[in-house]
Amino acid sequence: MFSVYILLLSNKQLYAGITNNLERRLKEHRQGKSTFTKHRLPVKIIFYEMFNNKEDAEKRERYFKTSKGKKSLRALLRNTLSNI
Repeated sequence: MFSVYILLLSNKQLYAGITNNLERRLKEHRQGKSTFTKHRLPVKIIFYEMFNNKEDAEKRERYFKTSKGKKSLRALLRNTLSNI
C-alpha cells in the first residue's frame, strides 16, 4: 500500500508526499530528517489517502503539487485550515 499525505508545516505551508510506510515517514519528518521540512517544524498531518498501486499514488501526489490540486485541497480542507 502507498500513502499520499499532506502535512501542515509551522509556516502554514502545505507539503505533499508519498510513502509506502506512513508511520515511519512521519517519524522522519518530525525528527528533522527530511530536507524540506526540517526547518519548518513542527509538522502536522492533516490528510492522507491510501492506494494499492504506486503509480496511482504518484499521480495523485503530482496533482496535489499543481495549482489546481492545491486549490482543490484547500477547498477540501477548508474547515481544518480555518481552525489553525
